[in-house]
Amino acid sequence: MDGDPWFSIGELARRTGLTVKAVRFYSDRGIVTPSRRTSSGHRRYGTDALARLDLVRTLRELELDLATIRRVVDSEAALSDVAATHAAALEVQIRVLRLRHAVLTAVARRGSTPEEMTVMHQLATLSRDERHRLIGDFLAAIFRGLDHPAYAGIARTMTPELPDNPAAGQIEAWVELAELAQDPDFRAVMRRIAEEHDAARADTGLHRDLVADIRDTVAPALNSGIDPSSPEAAPFVASLTSRHGSEQLLTWLDIVDDARRERYFELLAVINGWVAPEPSTPALNWLAQALRASEQRCMP
Repeated sequence: MDGDPWFSIGELARRTGLTVKAVRFYSDRGIVTPSRRTSSGHRRYGTDALARLDLVRTLRELELDLATIRRVVDSEAALSDVAATHAAALEVQIRVLRLRHAVLTAVARRGSTPEEMTVMHQLATLSRDERHRLIGDFLAAIFRGLDHPAYAGIARTMTPELPDNPAAGQIEAWVELAELAQDPDFRAVMRRIAEEHDAARADTGLHRDLVADIRDTVAPALNSGIDPSSPEAAPFVASLTSRHGSEQLLTWLDIVDDARRERYFELLAVINGWVAPEPSTPALNWLAQALRASEQRCMP
C-alpha cells in the first residue's frame, strides 16, 4: 500500500477535470475522504478517490442531487435504480419542453395574442381524459340522434389519439384540431354534413362516405385533365347523379365545401401517425363545376 500513489486536492482536480473548490467541497461533505494527512496536515487521497470523483462528476452532469450521489458512491443505492428513476424524471421534463416548444412555435407562426397563447397552452397540457372529453363532446354534437351503427365506427375514425410521447408536430396539430372541435360554426357544418349523409342513407341506402365516392368517381377525369364544363365530363356526372341525384349533390356540395373539414382530417392524420389523407377539394370543386355546366346545357 505504501507504494500506491497519493494525490493532493490539486492533483485530484487536474486528473478529474474538477475545480479545486469542487474537490474540496466533496471532501468536506464526505463524498471522498482522505486516506492520510501529511505532517503539516494536508490531505492526501488514494486511487479510489479518483474513481469516486469521476463517478460524482458524471452524476452531477446528469443533475442528480448530492444526497442521491452520496447513496450511489457509498453503494447504498443501486446505480441502475437511480438511473431508471432519473431517466423517468427526464422524460417528464422532455415532454414538458416539447409542449412548450409546440405552443411557442404555433404562437410565432400565427402571430397570436397573449389570450390566444393562453388558450393554446391550456389545450396542449390537457390530460388524456380531458382530451377524450373534449373530442367526445364534439363528436356527440355531430352524431347525436343519428343511431345507425355505422356512425359509431365513423366517430372512432375521427378520434385523435395523441401518443404518450408526442412529437412537437403532433402537439401543434392537436392544439389546432382542438380549436376546430370547439368552434361552434365548424360543429354546425359537420352536423349538417352528418345529417345530409343520414338522409342520403335513408333515401338511397348509401353507407359509404360520399366524399370518398365522389373522389374515386371523378379521379379518372381529374387525372385525364377533362374540363368539368365539357361534354366529356357527362359520364362521370351521370354516374354520381344516378346514385345521389343532381339537386341533392349540389346542396350537399355547398355544405361540405368547407376547408376546415379537410383540415380536420389532415390534422387527425398527423396526430394519429397515419398517412396523410388524399385531398378531396379538387374532386368536390370539379364536380360542382360539372354539375352546374350540365344544368346549363339542359336549359332550353
